[in-house]
Order: sequence, then C-alpha cells, then structure tokens
Amino acid sequence: MRRTRASSSHDQDADSLFDVNRCGTPLIEIVSEPEMHGPRDAYAYLMVIKQILEYLNVCDCNMEEGSLRCDANVSIRPRGQQRLGTKVELKNMNTFRGVEKALEYEVLRQKEVIETGGKIVQQTFLWMRRAGALSPCAQRRTPTIIATFPNPIFLRLSWRMNESKL
Repeated sequence: MRRTRASSSHDQDADSLFDVNRCGTPLIEIVSEPEMHGPRDAYAYLMVIKQILEYLNVCDCNMEEGSLRCDANVSIRPRGQQRLGTKVELKNMNTFRGVEKALEYEVLRQKEVIETGGKIVQQTFLWMRRAGALSPCAQRRTPTIIATFPNPIFLRLSWRMNESKL
C-alpha cells in the first residue's frame, strides 16, 4: 500500500500529458505469481480482481480514469522448458481489452524474435492504444530487483483462479 504519483499519458497526440489530479491518493498494489499462460488468462484474472474490488466497494475500477491500472510482465518459454525467458514490462494499458491486446501483441513479438534466432532484451514498452502497437520506453542495462517486504499491519491474501467463485 502506498500513495500514487502523478501519471503521464503518451498516446493522446505528439506530446505527453502529465496529470497530477490523483497524486497522493492511496494505492493498493496487487502482485501475482507468473502463473498465467496467455492474454486470456490475464484478462480473466483482471475481471475477477475487478469483481472483488467493486463488490468490496474499494473503487469503481474505471481504468480510463485511472481508478485501476495494470502493468504486466511478459516472458515466454518454449514447450518443455521449465524456466521462463527474459521478461518485458508493459505499461500504459488503460482498458481491460487494451491489456489483452497489448499482451497478445507482445507474445507474438517475442515468439517472432525467438523463432528467427534473436534474443529478448529486458525492457519496458508503452502500449499505444490508437496505433495498436508497443513503443519502447526504457531499456535496462542490468536487471532491477524490486523487493517487497511484508507489512505486519496487513494480512496476506492468497487465492487461486480455479478456486475462486463469485
């Protein structure tokens, strides 16, 4: 749990827009395990999160207005391999279908790179909704490890998609 920072939007026109309207608003981050096997799984997961948050009256889940945001990491692996490949982070997805489309786009891009003998580079892409494409944002020279520490005030919540019933 933390407070939000200002947000920026990169797909309105040639310039980026900077919005400080929600700056300081409490933010709850939900981090999942890498157990989703495709864009449809991720979309279904988001729909369950949306149902829970709306049911609990936590927020209205309006992604277009910034009430709910989603960043996603994508890494693929050839069949039979245990280890996931290099992850790529996707940002700026401001609709539920936009998340699904961005993930579909990135999965196809990574498959093409690997099938043609290329190597996936860890970097961040912005989803450009109007163009229906990803745009490179930042490339990391060394992997960044972000550690999360349990807060004794908050209870840990854990559930599996196949066990949830709403």
